[in-house]
Amino acid sequence: MELRQLRYLVRTIELGSISQAALDLGIAQSAVSLQIQRLEGELATRLLQRTATGVMPTDAGIAFLAHAQLALRHAMEAATAAQQSRLSGVVSVGLAPSTSGVLGLPLIEAMREHYPDIRIHLVEGMSGHLGQMLNGRELDLAVLFDTGPASRCSVQPLLEERLFFICGANTRPSALPTRLADIVDVPLVLPTPRHGLRRVIDAAFTALGVRPAVIAEVDSLYVLMDMVARGMAATLQPWAALARQPDAMSRLGWSEITDEGTSRRNLLCSLSDDELSPAALATRGMVTRVVKQLIDEGRWRGVTTSHLDSR
Repeated sequence: MELRQLRYLVRTIELGSISQAALDLGIAQSAVSLQIQRLEGELATRLLQRTATGVMPTDAGIAFLAHAQLALRHAMEAATAAQQSRLSGVVSVGLAPSTSGVLGLPLIEAMREHYPDIRIHLVEGMSGHLGQMLNGRELDLAVLFDTGPASRCSVQPLLEERLFFICGANTRPSALPTRLADIVDVPLVLPTPRHGLRRVIDAAFTALGVRPAVIAEVDSLYVLMDMVARGMAATLQPWAALARQPDAMSRLGWSEITDEGTSRRNLLCSLSDDELSPAALATRGMVTRVVKQLIDEGRWRGVTTSHLDSR
């Protein structure tokens, strides 16, 4: 199997025509056809089928396409890295909004210091959506919650975040609660049930045999925290949700919840090692180092971890 065969096949599928692919690649149409035929012969399966308007991939061709594109991308990055004699390339990293607030900027700063030729493409979104993007090979790595993607991905525990009761400074009670039983009647704004954090919260209240007084469900962290700061409701969030709150000390009050089952597991998920570029492998290692530094310096509170201690 040769890289040019992958290149010819990918371009043919993208353009839907062998003749157009040959024109785009600047080679003879017969050369494109011959190399694709050799590739199909080596794989012992048909990758393309002819139609009235050109060609389209078979099911085998579709399955092969994503891996061929990834192989070409890595080959290009490897060539660039060899030419520059140091790590380079683009690495896509997915973070949830709360995680991005505490980890995003320190990670980019650390990468610029240690790997200036690696460009980070930071994608912020809900954990479930980021997992789908990782499975679709649209991300190299992501910090996800609860469970990682299933298809050929590497998953390693990162940390566990305790939940905090957070309220507006003007509605702060004289004694901030530390148990869920103390906030059963407190109006809450929480993420929607499709959010992993909400499932953790619901499970914890169910274990107590009570239901929280949820007055609003909001998946936007920014809107949710604005509601809390204005005294419209309190919430349950990890400490990282406070990272982007200006003047948090004067606008908000918070306390750590001590009930069992009130923590959110963070997993560092990535494509498998054989799919990751050298730049992505370096970035994955940097994520764990930056997380440990943030915890050691007290810049990421309310977290527990033992697996980073030996890193």
